Amino acid sequence: MEQTALERLKKAAGGSVGIARLLGDLTPQAVGQWKEIPVKRVLTLEKLTGIARHELRPDIYPPEDVNARTE
Repeated sequence: MEQTALERLKKAAGGSVGIARLLGDLTPQAVGQWKEIPVKRVLTLEKLTGIARHELRPDIYPPEDVNARTE
């Protein structure tokens, strides 16, 4: 079974406690209630963890299709 983006983030950050520490304004319990990564947290978590926004929330930030670029 493939890990969700939230599961990958928790693993990389050290669980809900790690994410709460990174963000600094949430409790681990609040992070533990997330069903998916909140939109308003994606860019901050991308910057703090190095996990690309399109991995964290592909429904909002789809991967860029390099073949679709026009030059």
